[in-house]
Amino acid sequence: MITELHGKAGTFCEPAKQGKLRCPLLVRSTSEDVITGHMVQALRAINPRWWLPDLLNEGLGAERFRRQVFRRLRIEPWINQQRIPSELLPWKEGSTQVDVGVFWENPPTHVFIEAKYQSDLSLTTANSDKQTDYPADQLIRNIRVGLHACGYFQQDHLFEIKPRDFIVLLLTPTGRHPLIDRYRNTDQLLKSIPNSDQLITLPREPFIGQIAYRQIEEILKRQRRWFTRPEQSIADTLVDYLAFKRGRCHKINGSSYGQRNGLNGRR
Repeated sequence: MITELHGKAGTFCEPAKQGKLRCPLLVRSTSEDVITGHMVQALRAINPRWWLPDLLNEGLGAERFRRQVFRRLRIEPWINQQRIPSELLPWKEGSTQVDVGVFWENPPTHVFIEAKYQSDLSLTTANSDKQTDYPADQLIRNIRVGLHACGYFQQDHLFEIKPRDFIVLLLTPTGRHPLIDRYRNTDQLLKSIPNSDQLITLPREPFIGQIAYRQIEEILKRQRRWFTRPEQSIADTLVDYLAFKRGRCHKINGSSYGQRNGLNGRR
């Protein structure tokens, strides 16, 4: 983060910058994983009471979360989730890696964040391109996997387990994508999930949303007065970094994307 913002720690030779030379030390400025890693490390160091409820409420467009002490809070990047049982999916699917997982226990809650920078959501996943009955983009995959992990499908257990609260957010520089509106429609969502009749219920709505870099910047600036001095320094650096990356990003036009992939009509 500091290297990108201020050019510290030296620089790379021109052939490496131009891609003519493969350099193991070169970190691509377009890498969404680099941005995700920086953001997770920074937010871990700031008291979640002052930013986590704001981020979730902003992303969902609803006042669902209050300020509290988050018990057993974990903020983890690149979490592998177990595959959905074969009887619930008409194609073979491997494990799913969630870009950012946020977990706490009062009440039991899962938050999945799918992070994108200059790339768009993939419309297919491994082995899903052989069928056309259901969408298989990265967003619906996160939703399906999360619903299963949180106990929303019918359970074959001796004792019934109450489902965990579940939220899915798409993080992008602009915070606009047509798939969000599509899957926030309950009828469309159920039509997009194989064996949706096996769902015992859905999480409290809304549970699907999107958050932009600018919104995170504004949350941190708005809540800055409650941070400790070290937290303020970390927040300020993250705000500058997100603004820097936002300014360098080639924006994805959500409207043209939806028209290009046929997402504006109902399935």
